Amino acid sequence: MGVVVEFCDVVKRFPGAEENAVDHVSFQVKEGELITILGTSGCGKTTLMKMVNRLYEPTSGTIRVFGEDIMQTDAVNLRRKIGYVIQQVGLFPHMTVEKNIAVVPEILGWEAEKISERVTELLTLVNLEPATYRKRYPSQLSGGQQQRVGLARALAAHPSIMLLDEPFGAIDAINRTKLQDELSEIHKKGGLTCLFVTHDVTEALKLGTRILIMNQGKIQQFDTPQNILQHPANDYVESLLKSVMEGLSFFQ
Repeated sequence: MGVVVEFCDVVKRFPGAEENAVDHVSFQVKEGELITILGTSGCGKTTLMKMVNRLYEPTSGTIRVFGEDIMQTDAVNLRRKIGYVIQQVGLFPHMTVEKNIAVVPEILGWEAEKISERVTELLTLVNLEPATYRKRYPSQLSGGQQQRVGLARALAAHPSIMLLDEPFGAIDAINRTKLQDELSEIHKKGGLTCLFVTHDVTEALKLGTRILIMNQGKIQQFDTPQNILQHPANDYVESLLKSVMEGLSFFQ
């Protein structure tokens, strides 16, 4: 498996800040992995992810995507290879579901028939009946349905990498579980490489092939869920896991 994303001693400090938001971070993501990036609010996880598609630019260090230094590549071309899903969905309210999903394929000049087939395929993939939903507008959908459309839109042009920033954070528990299961299936079927930011330990353990745990801009541990549960690297990781274990024992 080739390396898809690589961070080499990357620092991000925002203007006027006294501390680094991301502090000398190095790691590799291999093809087909689903990496969950876990940590509390303000730990640097979203900043880390937004540097992959150059929404933020590193202060120092090197980020490579498919072996290329991203600062040497055109930002627009880079983003076309990367699907991006955020918590607020960001669907265009004046466009139908079909038009929302078709945005990037249309920019890329796909033929109408090919776009229509892709919309049908993607709505089926995210469990929204194409005939029922393609002509609806975002205001006619529930939060969970909007998030499904957001996921379909991000997948539309066959991206090589998916970035997901707390995509299910604003959704009720039942729909959240369903969406997690669907994302897992999509990941397995498509062999996609995904980076998924979350502050939910259970979500990180459930979805991640590996989990990157951050605190104060630094990586605390980067390993499989099993290894992290069995061998937490330090007190911070242990306390993070403990909160989940206590919650589980409450129901036993």
